[in-house]
Amino acid sequence: MNINAETLFRMLADSTRLRTLMLLQAHGELCVCELTHALDLSQPKISRHLAHLRESALLLAQRNGQWMYYRINPELPDWAQAILQHTLAGSSGVQPYHRDQQTLKAMPNRPGIACCA
Repeated sequence: MNINAETLFRMLADSTRLRTLMLLQAHGELCVCELTHALDLSQPKISRHLAHLRESALLLAQRNGQWMYYRINPELPDWAQAILQHTLAGSSGVQPYHRDQQTLKAMPNRPGIACCA
């Protein structure tokens, strides 16, 4: 894995990308529909940020039918994984991160194997 500190912090510097990473850090794998619901942002905006995160090798994507699922790259170096874990711990009760978690938790018809419409 070839990621450097500058790339990681550049990705974390954007609020939408940071909020997305915190949801993925907390939940493992999420569908685009879950991210758009939790962050209350449009699908094109979320997809643009997910593309940046994928290009930087922070995320992996997997297609399941017509749905895309994302997860944090498990091959990130230990130092990068530690930063994400500590950031999640430090932001858990802080807005908007707490609200994002609550909104996702309250999402009706959350996908299991197949995603929502």
